[in-house]
Amino acid sequence: MNVSRRVAVAGAVAASSVLMLAGPAFAHVSVQPEGAASKGGYAVVDFKVPNERDNAQTVKLEVSFPADHPLASVQPEALPGWTVEVTKSKLDKPLTVHGKQINEAVTKVTWSGGKIESGYFQKFPLSVGPLPTDTDKLVFKAVQTYSNGEAVRWIEEQKQGAEEPANPAPVLTLSAASADHHGGAAPASDDKKDDMAGHDDKKAEASSDSKDSDSTARALGIVGIAIGVLGVAFAAFAVRRRAA
Repeated sequence: MNVSRRVAVAGAVAASSVLMLAGPAFAHVSVQPEGAASKGGYAVVDFKVPNERDNAQTVKLEVSFPADHPLASVQPEALPGWTVEVTKSKLDKPLTVHGKQINEAVTKVTWSGGKIESGYFQKFPLSVGPLPTDTDKLVFKAVQTYSNGEAVRWIEEQKQGAEEPANPAPVLTLSAASADHHGGAAPASDDKKDDMAGHDDKKAEASSDSKDSDSTARALGIVGIAIGVLGVAFAAFAVRRRAA
């Protein structure tokens, strides 16, 4: 077997392995942020719900929020065909957000009335925050209901060192807190700094070139004046000589 064919075969095996491993994961109800979900900040997160049944439609999704890390602000995005219900509960310990005391938080969001056909998925977006600063992840528990009455409970938490559970709960991974919790600009990367430095160097070179051009122009001007003076003197000398 030649080298090119070996590479092709190895690539095909690797690709099929990725598909085999990724296939089951794609079937889970999951949650991902649109952009970054920074500690202490706000984020838009999408709950992705695939339809796993060939003979039924997904008609309802219930997402329960973690009680140990309550979120003061949860706002759903309007989805055509779906009705959304936001359930709030009183907090045992009030939260302070932007100097204001919050006595209740969202404990569950329910979408119903719509349909996810077999072979399709639906994203359910939420704007949430402020995100906690004392944890690296938020674990949600979801219940997916089908048109035939079946309910799949995605509520099992991943144990460290253990295999992935059959019905894993959606987990939102939080990134490090940014300087501006409301989405301020991040510090410039090394590449960007290099680009900025290169831009400054180009500006310096352009300035230097401009100065050199000015100096050259002045020098040429002086030479021109000198030539002109010499020409006048030579002409005067020639006139005097003719007169003599």
